[in-house]
Amino acid sequence: MSASDVAVTRDATSDATSAGPIPGFGFNPPTAPVAGFELAELAGLHARMDDGSLQRVHRVDFHTVTLITEGSGEHTVDFVTHPCRPGTLLWIRPGQVQRFDRPGTMTGTHLLFTPAFPPRPAGADRLGREWYGPVCRQLGTGDDYATLSALLDRVRAEFTRPDGTVSREILQLLLGAVLLHIDRLPQPGADGDPHAGGEVYARFRAQLERSYATTRRAEDYAHRLGYTVKTLTRACLAATGQPVKQVIDARVALQAQRLLAHTDEPVAVIGRRLGFSEPTNFGKFFTRHTGTTPGAFRRVHHAAR
Repeated sequence: MSASDVAVTRDATSDATSAGPIPGFGFNPPTAPVAGFELAELAGLHARMDDGSLQRVHRVDFHTVTLITEGSGEHTVDFVTHPCRPGTLLWIRPGQVQRFDRPGTMTGTHLLFTPAFPPRPAGADRLGREWYGPVCRQLGTGDDYATLSALLDRVRAEFTRPDGTVSREILQLLLGAVLLHIDRLPQPGADGDPHAGGEVYARFRAQLERSYATTRRAEDYAHRLGYTVKTLTRACLAATGQPVKQVIDARVALQAQRLLAHTDEPVAVIGRRLGFSEPTNFGKFFTRHTGTTPGAFRRVHHAAR
């Protein structure tokens, strides 16, 4: 199967902090009329990726937004399996680890876009830069589903115009409308509002994504950003319901889970890459935050692969 037959190309590189590659895909649609964006139907995506790689654990370096319109099944993201049915909305962000259900179980509209594609004037560029946020919402068949379906129809109409007549700017604005509509939906099962922390929380999350493998000290993040620890804690509590140290540790624990489950690197190596000088310290940290040892966690998830 040639690269032109698939929606995205395999990216063998790993995260800068990972201990070996989690199989991934870079953005490279075969026939998209504009750079950085594609609209596809799930059935067509599965047909192009017919080697089964979508059904295996992988990560992407772009965003995908999917609205399920028919059928039922499951989609697994970062160790959480989400039941899917008509009205299910999925938003997978760069770096998240996922696995699709088998082909033919569901149909729906699938948007793929790079973090830089959403428009700046509409304010949706903030959403394109965020790596965190709700993965799954169940819209049912109510007003939100109808609104989102209508917006996706407009995206499809523009995306499928004759060659040479598709407007990048119109697609950007339509995508911005889609993202902003999703952003104002109620937060599913959240203890906080990710935007309640404002610019402080947004800057902190960006710094955390760059630095979680080198420091877990709240004081270091406060110093780098020019805030006090108290200010960071207030922002994190407003956005997540958790203090800043718990947010930091949760990010480290998530990366540890990803690497233990989806790579074969030794536990000690993973611990060192996440900033732990001693394997015993990594083991205690992991057990405290997940309720199981690194070895036991790996055995369970390797058996399920």
